[in-house]
Amino acid sequence: MCRMGDVLAGNHAVWEFDSDSVLIRFTRGIRTPRLLHALGSRRIPLEAVSAVSVTETGGKRDAVVLRVQPRPGADPLTEAAAGQLKDACDPYRLVLPGDRAPLAAAFADALRSRLGPDADEPSERFLVDVPQPPPVHLKAYDARVSFDGSAITFHWSRTGATGTKWKAGDQRYPLAALTGVEWCSPEGPGGHLRLVLRDTAGDPRPDHDLSSAVFGTGYGAVHESLPFAAAVLAALRSRTPVAAVPRARSGDDRLRHLSELHTAGLLTDAEYAALRDRFAAESL
Repeated sequence: MCRMGDVLAGNHAVWEFDSDSVLIRFTRGIRTPRLLHALGSRRIPLEAVSAVSVTETGGKRDAVVLRVQPRPGADPLTEAAAGQLKDACDPYRLVLPGDRAPLAAAFADALRSRLGPDADEPSERFLVDVPQPPPVHLKAYDARVSFDGSAITFHWSRTGATGTKWKAGDQRYPLAALTGVEWCSPEGPGGHLRLVLRDTAGDPRPDHDLSSAVFGTGYGAVHESLPFAAAVLAALRSRTPVAAVPRARSGDDRLRHLSELHTAGLLTDAEYAALRDRFAAESL
């Protein structure tokens, strides 16, 4: 049986169970992913948790994986990541030796027993803090990006920026001009950070878009660019929070609620589509 204060140590992290949260401390080691190094530690309120699972990894390695599923809209880091993180960098995933499976199961059961009635619902506000201290500078391939808490500024690189950006000059965007942030991992093709503007669509090509910064080899690494994107997203949501919506009583109300969360940027396209289809099926 898992009790308050119990600790579970696995690869790259130690989880501590509390009455209303899980404290995750990421270990510092040469094999620890740099993103987890950058996160340091995170306290996950139980109201931010949607589900908990325990699975075996299979194969030659005898191991078990304990994973917490955050509620959509609860964590700015996972909202910005939008499912692009590799398993090794997933801050909600703990790998344990196979002989600790009973402990992992007890830990999972204890968490499930404390989940509230809204665990399956999207969160209307961020419940998990951004990494501290929040990053305020990001070096991309074609720009230096800075965030002072109220606006984001792009300082174009003479050697990396396209002529479109260089001729336009440095750009400054106050939070009031934004509706969201798009982060595309530098570990895949087309990595970039894009600010979603309220009144302008922008150029779909990140290297020509004046509200985008392009990543590249040695520029915009995950452990630097993702926390930066999360910090901007959290600041944006605190400035323009989603309006409180009463607990939905009908299928139409629930779908309208989802649409508002999606429009506000608290749900990714994939999360919105999955929840929309589920609610539509439940109303039949």
